Amino acid sequence: MIAYLSGEVAHRGERSCVLLTPGGVGYEVHLAGRSLSSLPSSGEQAAFHTWLVVREDALDLYGFESATERSVFGLLISISKLGPRKAQALLDAYDPAELHRIAVEEDLTALTKVSGIGRKTGQQILLELQFKLKAEGFGAKPSAEKPEGTVFSDAVSGLVNLGYGEDEAAEAVRAVLAEEGDLDVAGALRAALKALAREKFQ
Repeated sequence: MIAYLSGEVAHRGERSCVLLTPGGVGYEVHLAGRSLSSLPSSGEQAAFHTWLVVREDALDLYGFESATERSVFGLLISISKLGPRKAQALLDAYDPAELHRIAVEEDLTALTKVSGIGRKTGQQILLELQFKLKAEGFGAKPSAEKPEGTVFSDAVSGLVNLGYGEDEAAEAVRAVLAEEGDLDVAGALRAALKALAREKFQ
C-alpha cells in the first residue's frame, strides 16, 4: 500500500496531478477539488496521504491532505453503494467532522446534494455510515441540540440488551430500515425482533 507521497508537482490536470518523487518516479494522484485548488504550482513541492484503489484494469492513487481524510475515504469505499469517485466527492463537499454530523443527525438532504447520490442510495449510505463511524469515532461529537444516538444505533443497542449479538442485531435493523426508513426506535426494534423471530423458526 502506498500511504504517503511527497515530491515535485510535475503536471496538474483537471482532477489529478503528477507528483515526481526524488527517485525520479512520477505518480498520478487523483485529488478532490479543494486539494486541487490549493495545489502548488508546477515545479514546487507537495505531499499527500494516499490510498491505492486496485481494479481489474487499473491502479488508481487518491490523495488527501490529512491522515484523517485518508482514513475516512477508506471507510467510505467500504460502503456497498460508494465507489472511490463518490467517496472523494463526499470528502470534497464535507470534511470528516461534517460527515460525522450528517451520519449522527441522519441528514439525508446533505448527502443528496452530492452529485450522483439519490435519496435511496443516500439512505443506504447513512445506515452503513452510522454503523461504521460508531466504532471509528471520526469527527465531531453529536450536536447538543440533537438527542444522543440514532434510530439505527439505539435499535441495535436495544437488541444487544435483549441478548442478540451486535453483528446480528445490526444486520436485522439495517434490513428493516432499508424497507421503512421513517421508523422510530420503537418501531425499528419491533420490526427487527419480528424479522429475527421469523429467521429463528424457518
